[in-house]
Amino acid sequence: MYTEAFSDTDVAESDLVTRRGTFRAIAFWADGHEHLALVYGHARDRADVLVRMHSECLTGDILGAMRCECGEQLNSALDAIVREGSGVLVYLRGHEGRGIGLVAKVRTHVLQDELGLDTVDSATELGLPIDTRDYGPAAKVLRHLRVRSVRLLSNNPDKFEALEAHGIPVVARVPLVMPANPHNIGYLTAKRDRLGHDLPQVEVFSESH
Repeated sequence: MYTEAFSDTDVAESDLVTRRGTFRAIAFWADGHEHLALVYGHARDRADVLVRMHSECLTGDILGAMRCECGEQLNSALDAIVREGSGVLVYLRGHEGRGIGLVAKVRTHVLQDELGLDTVDSATELGLPIDTRDYGPAAKVLRHLRVRSVRLLSNNPDKFEALEAHGIPVVARVPLVMPANPHNIGYLTAKRDRLGHDLPQVEVFSESH
């Protein structure tokens, strides 16, 4: 469990002006990676803060890949935090491909495209773990902000349990559901059926196609 405070060399803060408004950007080292927390409005020293723990996904977040819903979730979470008037988005590095890295993730894509394997089996076929993500760094920066409890923007019950295991009370899980498309329906179906994510859009898509 992450209980230590940041050293002066492990954290830096500044204002970040974006198209959505001005955030307080907190860059920090934890677990061997540089992560970023974006704080909007008055989130410090508060309870029931709207929080998104977002796992790094270069293909989805930056390039707009339609194989996943990551980029859409990132944008939707930021929009929700701005609408709320306050909140925190923690962008977690080292989480690419649920922790296997970019090269390995692209290799799983080959198996998905050529052999029809899903996102779980394509990882295990390569001898890789299904999910190695650690949410301790997010808990550490939330403690740094003295956030007393959160409403977690996520469809993944594991994130709820992981954050609470690191000492951050989660009072609610707020769905972050993006419409399915023909390119990601298999991915979403596997996440629902094999990883336990709450994804009602899978059934909606299936009924309409």
